[in-house]
Amino acid sequence: MQFELSPECEAFRREMQAQLRAMVPADMARRTRQRVHPTKDDLKLWNRLLNEKGWAAPHWPQEFGGTGWDPLLVHIFEEECAAADAPFPSYFGLRLVGPLLYTFGSQEHRDRYLPTILSGDIFWCQGFSEPSSGSDLASLRTRAYRDGDEWIVEGGKLWTTEAHFADKMLLLARTNPDVRPQRGGLSMFILDMNAPGVTRRPVITIDEGHSVNEIFFDSVRLPADALLGEEGEGWTYAKFLLAHERITNAHVPRNKRDVRMLRTIASEECDGGQPMVERPDIAEALARLEIDVAALEWSVLRELNQPSGNPAIASGLKILASEIQQRITDLAVDLVGPAGLVFYDEAAIECDDPAGDVADYVPGLAARQLFYRATTIYAGSNEIQRGIIARQAFGY
Repeated sequence: MQFELSPECEAFRREMQAQLRAMVPADMARRTRQRVHPTKDDLKLWNRLLNEKGWAAPHWPQEFGGTGWDPLLVHIFEEECAAADAPFPSYFGLRLVGPLLYTFGSQEHRDRYLPTILSGDIFWCQGFSEPSSGSDLASLRTRAYRDGDEWIVEGGKLWTTEAHFADKMLLLARTNPDVRPQRGGLSMFILDMNAPGVTRRPVITIDEGHSVNEIFFDSVRLPADALLGEEGEGWTYAKFLLAHERITNAHVPRNKRDVRMLRTIASEECDGGQPMVERPDIAEALARLEIDVAALEWSVLRELNQPSGNPAIASGLKILASEIQQRITDLAVDLVGPAGLVFYDEAAIECDDPAGDVADYVPGLAARQLFYRATTIYAGSNEIQRGIIARQAFGY
């Protein structure tokens, strides 16, 4: 790969930089910097603003509403979104459900759901993990069985991100208990989150934020056309989604923005009257992060340019990226010290200055550090990812 952008790519970057920074409302940008979890209003508004430009799903094929940009241009666009402090769009619809629908879904499902995903009118969540089935997804117990022309769902899901926002769930359920999940025992469904029998319960995480939930299904009835794709192909669809999710979760644009912010913090925060960036240990930590993020970026771009994904590489990227995200937040809190405990909850963030005299980059740092303990767990724990690499790349 070329390690320098072409003049055309640089021109594209300048155009996107100018437009995106003008598009992001100032209050939205501030919330993005100072909150761990975006608000639903911000996600819907940003989705709508992008869709008005035709940019809501730049990674989709053009025939389904994408931009027609190549992977490098999409990457530049997402980098400039992060640099403008735009919220990362709710990726369950745009990153997971949309690609699954246009790859495996019926034309009826495409026509019904793709436009609402692009517009942001319908929010989605992903019903995979369960209390006893997280990284070992094949052991899930939620069951869907036929009753005439309907399906009945019994069971529950846990750690379901943005389920409190969602109108629809992409549900993975066991439909044939007599065969292995990997051999036809699982199927995928589209579930209405407001259907009778669906109960949502918030799970408040260690950062005192609400982004994940527990969901219960008590004889929830689904119409026959709620089945997505073919019955028994749920494991195939789940692997397709998880490969997308693990590459997306590399969050290279966000990591690049955060490393730049780290250097700003280190330049402004002082230790004994000396800027922290002048300390050899801090300078070394910053340099290592910058090098590792650059290496991750080119690894992601290389994988995105491959005609077919490699599960082992996707798992490796997820491991590296999740550990980098934790290192970034650890260093940020080390740099600001006890001030990092300042936290703006959703109600207080609109106040003029509820936390006192602190720099703009301080609020939310410790909360983010705490929440990012989860990066090495979600989308399949890093221990599970190492097992995938051992099997797929080395045959163990």
